[in-house]
Amino acid sequence: MARWSRKQAAEIAQRLQQVDGASVVRERRNKYGAKKTAVDGRTFDSQGEAARYVELRHLERAGLIENLRCQVPFELLPGTTINGKTIRPCFYVADFVYLEAGAEVIEDFKGFVTEGYRQKRHMMKVLRGIEIRETGKRVAR
Repeated sequence: MARWSRKQAAEIAQRLQQVDGASVVRERRNKYGAKKTAVDGRTFDSQGEAARYVELRHLERAGLIENLRCQVPFELLPGTTINGKTIRPCFYVADFVYLEAGAEVIEDFKGFVTEGYRQKRHMMKVLRGIEIRETGKRVAR
């Protein structure tokens, strides 16, 4: 039988949360080391994305951008059924969408560019004619 100190027990209890009174959910470490961060009641996937949101809010208050929105979905491919198999729709979710000098800007904050993101970026350009503005530490094509 394992014996824990009060501190260890508190840490374990903090990591475990009861959901619906039955299943247990554990906090998971992000694959790329990002830490979820809350700002203005919103939770962002990383500290960098949260910092970018704060910058954009300042720009909006200064009147340089308008209509700032977060986590805006864009449907790339509709769902369908082929030979009795259901194929789910494919979405790209932009971190930020706003108006700058009257033009809509779709922006994504990237700490690490994945292959899945590269594919969706390409689909946004080819299928919708939309260029994504990338910000972040390691933005590379």
